[in-house]
Parts: sequence; structure tokens; C-alpha cells
Amino acid sequence: MAKIVVLISGNGSNLQAIIDSTETGKIAGDVVAVISNKSSAFGLQRASNHNIATHIVDHTQYDSRESYDAELANTIEQYKPDVVVLAGFMRILTAGFVDQFTGRLINIHPSLLPKYQGLNTHQRAIDAGDTEHGCSVHYVNEQLDGGPVILQAKVPVFEDDTADTLAERVHVQEHMIYPLVVKWLCEKRLRLQSDGVYLDDLLLPEQGYANDD
Repeated sequence: MAKIVVLISGNGSNLQAIIDSTETGKIAGDVVAVISNKSSAFGLQRASNHNIATHIVDHTQYDSRESYDAELANTIEQYKPDVVVLAGFMRILTAGFVDQFTGRLINIHPSLLPKYQGLNTHQRAIDAGDTEHGCSVHYVNEQLDGGPVILQAKVPVFEDDTADTLAERVHVQEHMIYPLVVKWLCEKRLRLQSDGVYLDDLLLPEQGYANDD
């Protein structure tokens, strides 16, 4: 079984979706540890509810991003994970950390990348008058929300949407596509190469795997 380590900073709803998929057998892997930079993160309780090991690596206790990321990497590596999942982990990672886990490190971002990197994505989509929005699972590189996209899901934007209502619609899709990408990684169906992302030895388009109408 593949070993999965998940990094969180908050509620951990995507973590829960991944745990649920491992326990039902949809993912051929186990979440072996959950690590947070915040002791108050509710996702730690989610992990404890499933007897998953938890760690708190508090970024406020380190004098540099490099020293923090070194400790974070050491904590992760003790589990020898096949997949490292960022699930609402609100830290910008150093290039050294990213290099150490390249090809195993994925993130989910609440926009149709490359649109709206960074924060406040739902309000930015509304303000721009977009008619569709969504979320993207991507490999992590040294650029903020800039790594190659693996899979996206789209949702409509309605005229009366607020950032909250749009976020709720996007969350439903996140909880579907993130476990799917973790499944692919655990099954070793995904490869990150210099020219892009391959699924089952087929090069994916820039926006990732898609079944458009």
C-alpha cells in the first residue's frame, strides 16, 4: 500500500475526503501522518478520529523559512511517503523543500490555473465577471500555485453568487478530484517529466486531464 502524508493548516475537509477514499478502498494507500503548522487546525482532530499520527511543526518557532522547511521535511521523511499532499497548507515552501519531494508533492488550488494564483480566488473570479470557475490539482514547484496542472474541475458562476456560495460549489468538486489524483499517484499512473505531466504514459494538456463536453 502506498503511504500518504498530508499537510494542513485548518479545517481539513480535503484531508477528510482523502481519508474516506482510503478507507473505502478507492485509494490503494493509507494516510500515515497528518502534519500542521497550527495546533488549532481542526484537521488534526479529523486525523486522530481515524488513529492517524499527527505532528505540529509550528512555523512561529523558527527564525527562517529554510530552517522551518528543513524540520518539516525531516518530519515527513520519517514516514517515507509515496505521496505528499498539501491540503490547505498555508505556507510558501522553499525551493529546497520542493526539490526534495518533486514528483511526490501535490496541491489543490481553488481556481482554474493559471488564473488567480494566490488568495481570494472566488471573489476575484466574481469581480472579473467570469462565467466559470473551479479548482486545479497540480504538482508543486518553486512558483506559487505555478506547478504543472494534473486535473481541473469547473463550476458555473451565477449572477447572484457571493464568494461564499461560489466556494461551496468549488469545495464539492475539490472533494471529488483531489482523492482521484491521489489514487492515480498511489497507483503510479502519474509521472512528472521535464516536458509535462504524463498519465498512463500519455502527455496531458496544459490544463491537465479533461473530459470536456
